[in-house]
Amino acid sequence: MVLLLFVDLDPHLAALRPLGGFFVLRTPGAALRSLPTLAETYREPPSESQGDPLGFRVQKVAEALHAPELRIAASVAQQGLAARLWSVTLGCAALYGRIPDLDPGLLQWDPDGGAPDDLWLAEVRPLPADPATVVDVVLQGHLQPLTDAVHARYRVAAGLLWGNAGSALAGAARQLDQWAHAGGRTDAAARARALTAALFGHPFLAGTGTLTGTAFRRRSCCLYYRLPGGGVCGDCCFTRAPRSSPRAPSG
Repeated sequence: MVLLLFVDLDPHLAALRPLGGFFVLRTPGAALRSLPTLAETYREPPSESQGDPLGFRVQKVAEALHAPELRIAASVAQQGLAARLWSVTLGCAALYGRIPDLDPGLLQWDPDGGAPDDLWLAEVRPLPADPATVVDVVLQGHLQPLTDAVHARYRVAAGLLWGNAGSALAGAARQLDQWAHAGGRTDAAARARALTAALFGHPFLAGTGTLTGTAFRRRSCCLYYRLPGGGVCGDCCFTRAPRSSPRAPSG
């Protein structure tokens, strides 16, 4: 029998720090300057009073990557934010046995920040780390409105964006699994694997690719290969960049 030990979420989520930048969440959420919440980021159409944080971020990514199309930058930006949300959630579930409430109104985001995306949480409120709660917090609370906004504004196929979400989840799980095994935390690795497998059973993610252990092969392409000097990612549906193709698969 394996004894699983859970600890309460500490106010600063300090256990996440050794895992690296994708897993760290700044707490409490008082940023050094006024930043939009993710609830404001997902709002369609953008709020006149709050500006357009999503549009700003996509334009920033496009300029940084010299993207020939805004939809490529939109895909990259969406996947980067998905990776942050999954990493924080999966890391807390594995190390604490609980997750923080990541209500979009509690999370501030710096659209002008670097990578990984900077996130601040206003208040650490513990929630259960079961699959149903994680679905409610991350998939429905964040990734569904983010996918809807990016799809509506940049005409990126919803299937491609959910493929990005699946790829981001698998990547977070793989990094956490490697860290946990290197540190002898087989309990954390087991929790992360079990939760990841359960999440891939959800209809939003079930068709995005094939998960084998911590390896993932997606059924869509994030469009990264269309960037100057870009290639295919490790989990891409392509084995090499289809340079002759005028359009990437829709998902």
